[in-house]
Amino acid sequence: MSQLDQRIADTRATLERIARDFSPAVFASSLAAEDMVLADLILRARLPIRIFTLETGRLHKETLGMVDRIREKYGYDVELYKPDAAAVEGYVKANGLNAFYDSVDMRKECCRIRKVEPLNRALAGNKAWITGQRRAQSTTRSGLEVQENDEAHGMTKFNPLADWSEQDVWDYLRANEVPYNPLHDKGYPSIGCEPCTRAIQPGEDVRAGRWWWENPETKECGLHVVDGKLVRIKAVPAN
Repeated sequence: MSQLDQRIADTRATLERIARDFSPAVFASSLAAEDMVLADLILRARLPIRIFTLETGRLHKETLGMVDRIREKYGYDVELYKPDAAAVEGYVKANGLNAFYDSVDMRKECCRIRKVEPLNRALAGNKAWITGQRRAQSTTRSGLEVQENDEAHGMTKFNPLADWSEQDVWDYLRANEVPYNPLHDKGYPSIGCEPCTRAIQPGEDVRAGRWWWENPETKECGLHVVDGKLVRIKAVPAN
């Protein structure tokens, strides 16, 4: 068995265990390459894991188009969670549409309104949530574990692709003819909101295009932050 085959088998086993022992569980998909690997594994196996995405109001049209492509390929409707309209309006009125360029605090507040608050609603009432995070994505994720205790949300958090490489992801997508965001073919290995994402140059870190005007240490939106700090919450051994 190849290294990738073993990782696929391990990831399938993790997803099956989540469905069996941590129901109800949800998968927070960004609709990017890693997340399409997990969506494919979940939907092919018909696992009872609900898939949602955060529709921030500032996503690329190509990203939103992935919702239709998933429906066409798998017959599954990804659930969209949107920010509170009044909160968005208040932020824009007080600070301007693109105030997130002005400071890290302004950017984090925009992320809190458009991503963190909707995530909290999406996670409510569930026992576990799943992400497509990988250790190799950035310095802020180097300590990522497959299973963690998320005290902030009072549930277990799973990162089934934690030890997958970029090559692993693409080898899986191509071998299984999984649809993916066309922006990946235009130099966007990591895709967030349109005004906060740019294409990267050869040799740059895969997340260099995310909030490119900030230092690497601040490049998290708050979805994986506890009490304002990015921490790798205590790993939980797999049973």
